[in-house]
Amino acid sequence: MSTVATTTSAGRLASLARAEFTLIGRSKGVLFTAVFVPLVLPLSLSRSLDKGNLKDAGLNLGTVMISSAIAFSLLFAVYSALVSVYASRREELVLKRLRTGELRDLEILAGAAVPSVVIGLVQCAAVAAVCTVALDAGAPDAPQLVLLGVLLGIPLCVALAALTTVFSRSVESAQVAAMPMLLVSMIGSGAAVPLEMLPDRVAAVCEFLPLTSALTLVRGGWSGTLSGGEALKAVAVAVAWIGIAVFAVQKRFRWEPRR
Repeated sequence: MSTVATTTSAGRLASLARAEFTLIGRSKGVLFTAVFVPLVLPLSLSRSLDKGNLKDAGLNLGTVMISSAIAFSLLFAVYSALVSVYASRREELVLKRLRTGELRDLEILAGAAVPSVVIGLVQCAAVAAVCTVALDAGAPDAPQLVLLGVLLGIPLCVALAALTTVFSRSVESAQVAAMPMLLVSMIGSGAAVPLEMLPDRVAAVCEFLPLTSALTLVRGGWSGTLSGGEALKAVAVAVAWIGIAVFAVQKRFRWEPRR
């Protein structure tokens, strides 16, 4: 009596994730972007922020730096790194070959994202701990909101990374295509400049940018200044962006190189 070996979704995902960990470890450029850039940028930002202006806006340097550091981890360790990973795997026909096997489309994209997501989570925890001690930020008043902000920001960055590769023909052009999201998020989502320091009308528009809601939950959860209504609004906007990005990926993502 013969038996047929079958694989589970978890097993396939774990195997693909192990392979991706090996590949990302060999890619020095991606590894540098994912590991070192998010750690260096907050240090540069802390020197440029005026403590007096922050105090006038009712902000604490430690809280601002924690949310900014987490933002940089999401943007560079997850989003920017994954743009390179997805584009590289597509151009090398890896994605096309994987689709001929048992792996489902979602498993392929998720497996490729695991290393970046793990690095991003570790960095978020590390920078939060360092900023808490070094800048005397204190413990978060609402840790559940901080965690929710990170957990919403990660799938959003993964989906946006996959979507960004649609507008590129190579790994090099993929990084160029990622620049608008990076710049808009750093300037308009509160990563480099808190929304409280922007003009009211500009801040009102920036509240609806993709990454703003996640950072609002992180900063508001840490400082305890976020009301229940504001938290619900931030969650709704973040979930809406995730839904839009996932839908667009399902419709537009390219599994083969464009010739």
